[in-house]
Amino acid sequence: MENLNGLVPDIPIQEQKDNAAASENFGRSVDEMVGKVDQLEQRLNEVEHFYSNTSKKQSNTPRGGSILKDKEKQISSFRRRQHDASRREAAGSRRMQELMRQFGTILRQITQHKWAEPFMEPVDVKGLGLHDYFEVIEKPMDFSTIKNKMEAKDGSGYKHVREICADVRLIFKNAMKYNEERDDVHVMAKTLLGKFEEKWLQLLPKVDEEEKRRKEEEAEAQQDMQLAQEATHAKMAKDLTIELDEVDMQLEELREMVLQKCRKISTEDRKQLGNALTKLSPEDLNKALLIVAQNDPAFQPTATEVELDMNAQSESTLWKLKFFVQDVLHAQGKSPASVKTNNVNTSNLLNNNNNKRRREIYDVLAKSSQKRSKKPS
Repeated sequence: MENLNGLVPDIPIQEQKDNAAASENFGRSVDEMVGKVDQLEQRLNEVEHFYSNTSKKQSNTPRGGSILKDKEKQISSFRRRQHDASRREAAGSRRMQELMRQFGTILRQITQHKWAEPFMEPVDVKGLGLHDYFEVIEKPMDFSTIKNKMEAKDGSGYKHVREICADVRLIFKNAMKYNEERDDVHVMAKTLLGKFEEKWLQLLPKVDEEEKRRKEEEAEAQQDMQLAQEATHAKMAKDLTIELDEVDMQLEELREMVLQKCRKISTEDRKQLGNALTKLSPEDLNKALLIVAQNDPAFQPTATEVELDMNAQSESTLWKLKFFVQDVLHAQGKSPASVKTNNVNTSNLLNNNNNKRRREIYDVLAKSSQKRSKKPS
């Protein structure tokens, strides 16, 4: 009794069970491989996206200055610069504290003036009956508030000397805004503001120098961050290469698992396969010859004249050629009948729900004959 294809005798029950178990194991391996490939694809897209954006930024950024052109030197110096970053930050904080200390001297000189008394404490709005004060003045300010903020230890204090300067100006401008020009408080505020601006101009060059230095350090910190990202993604790319090599090895194992389940190809089958090779395009024929060369180092697929003895090829090579030819002719819309061989139907190795994955794996198996010359960098 023959099977539905009329090609081979019925398979014994035990062998059918063995084939079913092999099919299940192979299906699980395919599922694991597809999942791993999906993960690798996501990571690869992340790396490609990073370097794509990096290339665009570099193309829009003028070259030169202190930026090293050699990326390898940049990455190798990253650790040292990262160590220096915290030291620079601490030094910048000390310099700013010194500027604030010098500003404190100016503040004491202003607050010791005989006209500073009205501005030392918050305005007594209720006691003075200033019912419209908060309608006119959006942000009240006084010297005691500034002093408390300068001495704050909970992180709510001033971070920059210009912040203190702005609040001192706000004290006098509020007074000038709320009071008429002929009022004593307006005149006192205007006079003290003028004295403050004179003293501030003496400190301003040092403030400008510190701000310029901070901008340079911030630019350097951004460059360090870029280098850190490049180092991270360079490691990701290296890890991806290693994992892709592991996937290649697993694909080889899966392919051998398939080939071991296939019976030997007969002489007639070899002849039909040889005839099918003549139907391939020059490009596809070159790919087929590379499959032969993969298992036969002595075979030269790029020679001017190539003689391919089908009878001399191993079973592994013949089955690889068969899978490849079937895929090519199927893609071309041609019938693969000319390469149809009397063999155990390989679809028995996969359950019915894995047809799509089988095609994906076979595509990879066919392409993997050229992978050695196309490994990702």
